[in-house]
Amino acid sequence: MARRLSPLQIIALAAVTAALAALPFLVGNEYYVGVAVFVGINAIVAIGLNLLMGYAGQVSLGHAAFIAIGAYTAAILTTRTPVSPWLAMLAAVALSSLVAAVIGLPALKLHGHYLAMATLGFGMIVNIVIIEWVAVTGGPSGLVDIPRLRLAGVALDTNKYYYLVWALVAVSLGLSFNLVNSRVGRALRALHTSEVAAATCGVDIARTKLQVFVLSAALAGLAGSLYAHYVQFVGPGHTFGFGFSIELVVMVVFGGLATIWGAIVGAGVVSVLGEYLRGAGDYDVVVFGLILLLVLIFLPRGIVRGAGSFLPFRTVRPAHQGRSNRRRDAEAP
Repeated sequence: MARRLSPLQIIALAAVTAALAALPFLVGNEYYVGVAVFVGINAIVAIGLNLLMGYAGQVSLGHAAFIAIGAYTAAILTTRTPVSPWLAMLAAVALSSLVAAVIGLPALKLHGHYLAMATLGFGMIVNIVIIEWVAVTGGPSGLVDIPRLRLAGVALDTNKYYYLVWALVAVSLGLSFNLVNSRVGRALRALHTSEVAAATCGVDIARTKLQVFVLSAALAGLAGSLYAHYVQFVGPGHTFGFGFSIELVVMVVFGGLATIWGAIVGAGVVSVLGEYLRGAGDYDVVVFGLILLLVLIFLPRGIVRGAGSFLPFRTVRPAHQGRSNRRRDAEAP
C-alpha cells in the first residue's frame, strides 16, 4: 500500500523533476547530457539490485552479466534481423528474465558468500561466452552500427534519449515504491531479517527470492538494451565485466541499502566519479573497493539514510517508530 506523500515530499519531488527536465537546457553541453544518460541507465540497474540486496538480502556480484545479455540481445536482433529496436528491447528484458529464472533456481538455494561466489562465476561465464562465441557476438571486436531508437521515424539524439531514459527511471522508481510498500515488500524485508521467521509467517522463501532476482535481472536487461542503442556499439569490456559489477554494488551500498532513493544517489555519484577515473585503467576497481570499505565502516546505512531526517524521501519507516505508534494506539482510550 503506497503511503500518501507529505507536502514536503511533493515539493521535493516537483523540484527534482523540474531540475531533471531543465538539465539539458541548463548545461548546454552534449557531453554532460550524455553523462546524465549513463547515470539514468545505471540508476535503473541500481534500483533493481537494491531490491535484491537491500530488501531481500541476496548478494549478487555478477549483475553486469544481465546488462550484457540485454545489450547483446538488442544488438544482435537489430543488426542481423529486421526486428524493430523497440521489440528488441522487449526481447532483451524477456531473455534476461528467463536466464535469471534458470540461474536463480539453483543459485538462490545458497546463502551468504556462497551465493556471491555463484553469481560471480555466472558473470565470468557470460563474459567468456561473449568473447569466444565470435559468430554471434562478434568476439573481441563486438558489434557495431546498432541503430538508435526512433520515435515517429525520427532517431533520438542525446537530449531526446536523456528524456526517454529518465522517464524509464521514473517508471522503475514508481514500481519499486509500490512493491516495497506492499505485501511483497514486507515479505522481502522479513526474508532479509530471518528466512526461518519469514517462512514461519507463511512467506514462500524460494518463490520470493526467485521473483525479486528475476525482477532485478529484467531491469538490468532493460538498462543493457538502452546502453546498446545509445552507444551503438557493444563489446567485451568494462561495462560487462566484474569491475562494473563491483561498481553496481558500490552504488547500492554508497546510496544506502533498503532505500530506493539511495540507488539513485549512489548511481549518480559513482557514475560521475567513474568518468573522472576513466584514465586510471584497472585502478578504478581499487578506488571503488576503498569507497565501499569506507562507507561500510563510517556510513553503514549509506548516504541517504545517514542524512536522516534532513531528507524527505523515507521509503521504510524505522522499526522503533512503528513500535511507538502501536504502543501509543494501545494506550489511547
